Amino acid sequence: MKIKVLVVDDSALTRKILEKIISSDPDLEVIDFAENGLEAIEKARKLKPDVITLDVLMPKLDGLKTLETLVKEKICPVIILSVITQEGALETIKALQIGAFDVIPKPKGGGPFTVESISSILIKKIKEAYLYSKDKNVLNKLSKEIDIEEKQKLSLEPSSRDKIDFYGVVIGISTGGPKTIYDVLPKLPADLNASIFLIQHMPSGFTKQYAERLDKYSELKVVEAEDGMEVKPGYVYVGKAGYHLKIRQGGKNTLKIWLSKFPEHLFKPSVDITMENVLQFFKEKTIGVLMTGMGDDGAEGMVKIKNTGGLTIAESGETAIVFGMPAEAIKRGGANVILPSYKIADKIIEIVNNNK
Repeated sequence: MKIKVLVVDDSALTRKILEKIISSDPDLEVIDFAENGLEAIEKARKLKPDVITLDVLMPKLDGLKTLETLVKEKICPVIILSVITQEGALETIKALQIGAFDVIPKPKGGGPFTVESISSILIKKIKEAYLYSKDKNVLNKLSKEIDIEEKQKLSLEPSSRDKIDFYGVVIGISTGGPKTIYDVLPKLPADLNASIFLIQHMPSGFTKQYAERLDKYSELKVVEAEDGMEVKPGYVYVGKAGYHLKIRQGGKNTLKIWLSKFPEHLFKPSVDITMENVLQFFKEKTIGVLMTGMGDDGAEGMVKIKNTGGLTIAESGETAIVFGMPAEAIKRGGANVILPSYKIADKIIEIVNNNK
């Protein structure tokens, strides 16, 4: 039985290209198309597709309002196809926060794109979305509303210390992360004596807007990591897509952000690489957190942090939208503590405050 896909896009050319890509795989079939959000909802309810691909910028009913209905009704997982422009990226981040399963970028400017440029990743993500959605808990978790409000930032900027006496916290997160992370970051106080290194698997072109959006809801200062930035407590450094997020020695008592293209890895940034690098500098003051996501990136890093005397937290299956990465860390013995997402922030605060 083939995986049934509903393609939603207002461009006839794009619909034709997507049909060609999807139909090229013997396990997939396009069962219909929709040109706008209203048509998408109507056809989704009638046809009950296994997966929907959805453009976020559409007429009549925009992609976000369309997505809200599709997610709330738990029809099937939705994969966002988004143009990498400032507007497109921001709308995509909002879509992931609402409950889209994943995102695939279109080229900048919204111009024509080739079949080859997205075919393999599109087919892979459709199959993954279908596979994980067979567990109805995945759709339930994606449809869960998050209760957040914008934070009032303190005017006082966190400053460097005379010596590196704060914690290094690496949070690794992937599929489902842009929704689940709100159970953690907004609950961390501005005066937390720790630097947070957030590795979210996300295509290039989206991490800057992702960091800016997170900053609105966090007391900590959230920024997209840039090479040469000084590492300070009270900051969240979001790994820039296409680069590994590392740190290096700055002055005598300072650390700096180091963005690197090497080594080659399935993910850039990679959770494993960041965890191993941060561990070199923070040693027993390293906290590793591994949350929702497919695969095993970060599992080995968690083992190394735990074995070196740091502390590791794996998100439990209770809240993980995709219980893959944290499950692998638990399986390998790399988790000191296993907690639902809504308890992780309290545990981080407890560790940092009790070991000043």
